[in-house]
Amino acid sequence: MEPDYRKICREQAETIRRQDAIIRRQAETIRRQQARIVELEQTVARLTARVEELSAQVARLSKNSSNSSKPPSSDITKPPHETPPRNRSHKIGGQPGHARHERPPFAPDEIDRTCLHELPPDEVRRRRLRPLKTWFVLQQVELVEKPYEVVEHRARRYMTPSGRIVIAPMPPEVRGAGLVGPNMMAFVGWLKACGHMSYRRIGELLRDVFGLPISDGKLVACTTGKLSAALQPAYDELAAALRGEDVLGSDETGHYHAGKRFWTWCLRAARFTVFRLDATRAARVLADLLGEDFGGILTVDYYSANRAFARDHSVRTQYCWSHLLRDIKFLLTLGRAGLARWADALLAIARRLFRLWHRRSGADPPRWRRRMERLKRMFLEKIRRPPQEADAMKLRRRFDRQGAPAYFRFLDSPGVEPTNNATERAIRQPVLDRRVTQGTRSERGLLWCERAWTVAATCAQQGRSAFRFFRDALDAHLTHAPAPSLLPVNP
Repeated sequence: MEPDYRKICREQAETIRRQDAIIRRQAETIRRQQARIVELEQTVARLTARVEELSAQVARLSKNSSNSSKPPSSDITKPPHETPPRNRSHKIGGQPGHARHERPPFAPDEIDRTCLHELPPDEVRRRRLRPLKTWFVLQQVELVEKPYEVVEHRARRYMTPSGRIVIAPMPPEVRGAGLVGPNMMAFVGWLKACGHMSYRRIGELLRDVFGLPISDGKLVACTTGKLSAALQPAYDELAAALRGEDVLGSDETGHYHAGKRFWTWCLRAARFTVFRLDATRAARVLADLLGEDFGGILTVDYYSANRAFARDHSVRTQYCWSHLLRDIKFLLTLGRAGLARWADALLAIARRLFRLWHRRSGADPPRWRRRMERLKRMFLEKIRRPPQEADAMKLRRRFDRQGAPAYFRFLDSPGVEPTNNATERAIRQPVLDRRVTQGTRSERGLLWCERAWTVAATCAQQGRSAFRFFRDALDAHLTHAPAPSLLPVNP
């Protein structure tokens, strides 16, 4: 029997039709999947960009004093410090092999009163004790019951034959001081300038501890009036001496004055410090303080006002490495692999550079110089070849032909430090005052803060007593004698 070719053809045609339908459905499925893949790729790209944007935003919001140029006072919470594990075998306190540190006893001329403690004579006889010429000594410091004295000054009245009343003159220091004497006024000034206390708290101390009620207004008059005027000559002398310094550090922080934003500028020399309160953070403050022909080296951060002052007046600068390294560390928080590798390489070179810098005193000078120059070249080559990231390019622009020497001037200039840390430490005192007292309200308060902070910081640098300088300045002011000086004396 011959096969039915028509039937076979129809069956094959039906099979081909079904296969075509399957192929069309598969093609449609592939087309939809390709469209979905494209859509998902676009979504992934969009979400990746959003994640990077949010990561950068989180990193910027997480900036603190350890990974940026923000001051420590701006940290909402202190960043955790990595501390090495403690050796539990060591107890707290002095360790074996270390020299014992004890307070030296008071000298005989420093002792106000001596109390002798002996056994009763009958007990000495009963126990057959023999008194020795040596004593067990315990020196005790104690507040007196009334740690101040009230002196009443009386000036005799006289009458002339014509009936006119004549009063005997009082000493000028007594008449000028008024209710609060120079020692007490200097003590109040110390509490305010060095103790970071508000006037209300000082009044509470005097009332509760000394039993001496003094109004807040009188305390304000003591500091912003008489004591501030007494400190003016010393302040003006130091401010004028800034222009002749070879190396200066400069920094600034915020200040509140009469509800407005002011700025506290700090200029720190090797032996003295000057503060200036101003309504602006612009470069003109540096021009006013240092003049347009300042010939020294200015150690500063990379703030725009510092760069403008250096550019406009051809001032040599040393930019702070602490700020730079914190800016580099910030790049590690952005979550970008290429940027992180570049930042890690920069930090590794910087660690080697400063490890060598700290060993400069005992090193062979020519060999030390060659190694330092090699590390300097390595750092500049690395930072001048950044990844194509905006944050990296921003750092790279600091090291153009003019900027690079300003970061490495400490290698060739004696007395120049690579960081501005000393000035930042000095400016902490105004920050503490600002947080306690919430700023100033009057022009006299501004002047008092400038002068008192300057004296307190300078006395700390020179190892002098700020309280004694306050008192000496008051004595000179009240007696119209020459004012004491804070200018360092060359050895």
